[in-house]
Amino acid sequence: MTDEDLVRAALTAAQGASDLDVPVGAVVYDADGRELARAANAREATGDPTAHAEVLALRAAASLHGDGWRLEGCTLAVTLEPCTMCAGALVLARVSRVVFGAWEPKSGAVGSLWDVVRDQRLAHRPEVRGGILENECGDVLRRFFDARRL
Repeated sequence: MTDEDLVRAALTAAQGASDLDVPVGAVVYDADGRELARAANAREATGDPTAHAEVLALRAAASLHGDGWRLEGCTLAVTLEPCTMCAGALVLARVSRVVFGAWEPKSGAVGSLWDVVRDQRLAHRPEVRGGILENECGDVLRRFFDARRL
C-alpha cells in the first residue's frame, strides 16, 4: 500500500466521528501492511479528553499486536498532524512510521509547532511523512468547522 492509500483509509475512519467530534481518523498497520485497528476522534462522544483517534487506534492495535504494547514495525496513518499527547503516545508505543495528512500549525507536534517525535533526546524516533493528501484531509476539517460557524 502507498502512503496515500494509508491516509485514504484514515479519511474513511474519520467518517466514524460523532457529529460533535472533530473528524480525525487514524489507522494502524503492522509490518506486513495488515490493518490492526482504526478509530475516529471520540472526545465529545465519550467525555474522555484522551479519546483522540490516534490514542484509540494505538490502544486497539496494542491489544491485537503480537508484541503487546510495543508496536515496532507498525505504521500509524492519521488525517491530521498529531498533537503532543498523541506524538508522545506513538513514541512510547514505538511505532516505526507515522504518515499524516493535514499539517496543524496551532498544535502539531510532528513538525509544525513542535517536533516531539524527532527529538534527539528520545530513545525511539519514528520515520515521519506529512502532508499526504493534505488538501483532502484539510477539506474535511474545514467543512466541519465551517458548519459550526453558521
